[in-house]
Order: sequence, then C-alpha cells, then structure tokens
Amino acid sequence: MIQINGTIKLGRTIDAATRKAIVEMVRASRAEDGCLDYAFATDLADPDTLVLFERWRDREALEAHGKSAHMAEFQQIMAANPPASRDLRMYETDEGQPLG
Repeated sequence: MIQINGTIKLGRTIDAATRKAIVEMVRASRAEDGCLDYAFATDLADPDTLVLFERWRDREALEAHGKSAHMAEFQQIMAANPPASRDLRMYETDEGQPLG
C-alpha cells in the first residue's frame, strides 16, 4: 500500500472557489480504482494549513491518479494560487493494525 501524508501551507485563507475545487478533486479521487482513502483537512491550530492523507492500493493506482483529468484541473487551480510551502511524503506500508 502507498500512503501520502503531509501539509500544504497556503499562506492565506481558503477562498470559496479553492475550497470547491478541493472538494470536487477529493470526491473524484475517492472514486478512482485503487483509492483506499483520500482526505484534506484544515489544521485546527493553523487554518491556513491543509493536512493531506491518501492511501492507494499500489503505485500503479497512484500513478493513474496523477494522470487523471481531475488532478490536472486541480493542479491548474493550485498553480494560479501557489501555496507558501508543501511538505508531502510518500510511504510504502502495510495495512496497519486497528487501535483499541
């Protein structure tokens, strides 16, 4: 399994158009073959920072995601509104164990 975790520091408050683009991209990504989980969240301590969490079945699924039309559209929106910084990491991992 491939997991991507990280943060995107926007440097500004998310406007309605950017929020809409993120929601549309997340929904389309979740529908992709091989997507196990895909989420953006706002850091409660820093609302101008997004937290990203993705899990993919394998590298092939992740590569297909990177070539998807909805990802290309999202990248155009982000390029027009570049973040202040990004810190994203990719991990190869197992399924993990439930806590509790």
